[in-house]
Amino acid sequence: MTKNNIKELSIQVNLNGLSFCILNRTSNTIEYINSIQFEQRLTPLDLLNHLKTELSSNAIFSEEFDAVLIIHHNELSTLVPKALYQENQKADYLKFNSKILRTDFITQDDLAINDTVNVYVPYININNYIFETFGEFVYKHSSTILVDSALQQVSKNKKTNIYINVNTNTIEVLVVDNNKLQLVNTFDYYSKEDFTYYILFVFEQLKLDVETCQIKLSGKIDTNSDLYNILYRYVRYINIIDTNFTFEIPNTIHKDNLHHHYLILNSF
Repeated sequence: MTKNNIKELSIQVNLNGLSFCILNRTSNTIEYINSIQFEQRLTPLDLLNHLKTELSSNAIFSEEFDAVLIIHHNELSTLVPKALYQENQKADYLKFNSKILRTDFITQDDLAINDTVNVYVPYININNYIFETFGEFVYKHSSTILVDSALQQVSKNKKTNIYINVNTNTIEVLVVDNNKLQLVNTFDYYSKEDFTYYILFVFEQLKLDVETCQIKLSGKIDTNSDLYNILYRYVRYINIIDTNFTFEIPNTIHKDNLHHHYLILNSF
């Protein structure tokens, strides 16, 4: 007997918020999408409690899902070329640019698109709860999805592209030149001046030209926001990233806001 509705659930977990998305593979339609922003950065324990409350209070999550994906969205990750990667050195790779604890569980995602390994610390309490709730599931780091989606956007344009995913107090910056990843990094910001400083710092360090390089923005930013306006003073080519997904988006979801959900929509 063939199942009529094949559904997949993606959950993005971040100390600043939660996002949920359900894709119906049978109809190739996004059935549900929602993001919740917290007023302040939570602890992993408080994050888990918020997740429990949301999953138990919304009947849509009581449905049967054929696949569940958890996206761990934090700054505790680093990319390592596959040729240099050694399994027993995972903590050493991370400790150079992240503050990790001796007790942290460290795992990795393989990025076949550019032969790298993404080493990171997941929220293990979230993983345990998801397994208890849904059974078998898959998890990835947010930067794995961002790097993969950026490198899949093969372009005939040889200009350097800078992809910036904006969150409440962090930005992920990816630099792609001639379809090769040159940089991926996460920066904390607490003002629009911080935001601009780190982006211009990347331009300076990589000797990029603010008159020719193109910035593609996703996440928590719009063309009328202070962050967009201050950045536009310094960089000529700034655009909200294209959101031409292969699945259908229902009319209940505003098409102009799809870039807010760019990360989770690219997880399918």
